[in-house]
Amino acid sequence: MRKELTEKDILVLTIFSGIFGASIVFANIAAGVKLVCFLGLIVPAGTIAYSVTFPITDIVDEIYGKKKAVYVVWAGLAAEIITLALIAVDYLLPPLEPEQQELYNMVFTPQYRIVLASIVAYIVSQHHDVWAFWKWREITGGRFLWVRNNASTMVSQLIDSAIFTTIAFYGKVPIGDLINMVLSLWLFKVIVAALDTPFVYLGVSLIEKYVVSPVKTVSVTLRKTMKPPAP
Repeated sequence: MRKELTEKDILVLTIFSGIFGASIVFANIAAGVKLVCFLGLIVPAGTIAYSVTFPITDIVDEIYGKKKAVYVVWAGLAAEIITLALIAVDYLLPPLEPEQQELYNMVFTPQYRIVLASIVAYIVSQHHDVWAFWKWREITGGRFLWVRNNASTMVSQLIDSAIFTTIAFYGKVPIGDLINMVLSLWLFKVIVAALDTPFVYLGVSLIEKYVVSPVKTVSVTLRKTMKPPAP
């Protein structure tokens, strides 16, 4: 685990935070627009985008530790909240044509419930994922990255799927469909989690090779400038 951050480390964390936030925001918008059926599994659109967030936190957790992974999670949470605020601001602005307001409402009004469901599920599942990954790291003694990646992600995805689907769609679809959506969403994410394992290994390897070259270390503490004593 890297303790001192270089400029390259900060660049890596910035890029990952950007991808993480973009994936969260798109997943929220797409989920409120349509549901899709994939191999008999009913899942909200944007599920693949959301699934991208878990290998990102696993890679950051593996290289930089739990604290930095939590920071990335908080960055995504900030993106969700800001998105919700911007939707509200544009909702209050008067449209040039009434039809434009109707279209805006049709696309973005469901997002309030979707974003609320996403925020609750996000806070619980992402923090569990970071904690579980680190716990499995202790159990395995830093070995078997594939075990840490899949064990932490699969449980976290079940937590996320159950919380998100219940809050977002309870009362809008029959209970049978709701249960089917939870199981389908979780199974879909498990498949994605299994498929992303090689990419987690690849991401860790590439980043470690990228950041090893010597560059000037960026201090994470503030240095106070001391004036020399007056003669």
